[in-house]
Amino acid sequence: MERKTERLILRPWKDSDAESLYEYAKDPAVGPIAGWPPHTSVENSREIIKTVFSAPEIYAVCLKEDNRAIGCVGLTIGADSNLALPETEGEIGYWIGTPFWGQGLIPEAVREVIRHGFEELKLRKLWCGYFEGNTKSRRAQEKCGFVYHHTNRDVLWKLMGDIRTEHVTCLEREAWEAKNVL
Repeated sequence: MERKTERLILRPWKDSDAESLYEYAKDPAVGPIAGWPPHTSVENSREIIKTVFSAPEIYAVCLKEDNRAIGCVGLTIGADSNLALPETEGEIGYWIGTPFWGQGLIPEAVREVIRHGFEELKLRKLWCGYFEGNTKSRRAQEKCGFVYHHTNRDVLWKLMGDIRTEHVTCLEREAWEAKNVL
């Protein structure tokens, strides 16, 4: 299902997105700070589309002007999340290619996923996280209303094979509703 915001289309990933995905996901400034290795080829990106981005509620972030994938936003619910949540809660993850940093596109995409999670999926709480040093991700979460909850130190992050500090933020439906009352 497609979701639209002022500037974006959030839609399921397609096999034909592999070249665009590779263009942005090969950049070492993007993946490692978010917890995943840079993509190594168009075929690697195609495999990620098939095995990771094909999950429910994972969306290609595309500009309305050309519908080209420039990033990703996703919502994992309950036990499918990295945080092993109850089925009434979800975790939001995201990234965007470096040419699009600083334009407010990820907060715009995340706000739509928040709305969807609370209004349509009836979730009670949404979680998000960022690794130590990822100030852009922290700032995006703050812009969307997430508040600091706790820090996990000395986390073995298997995708990167390293030890990290992860800061976890949370947004409860009641707090979101209070900010969004007309």
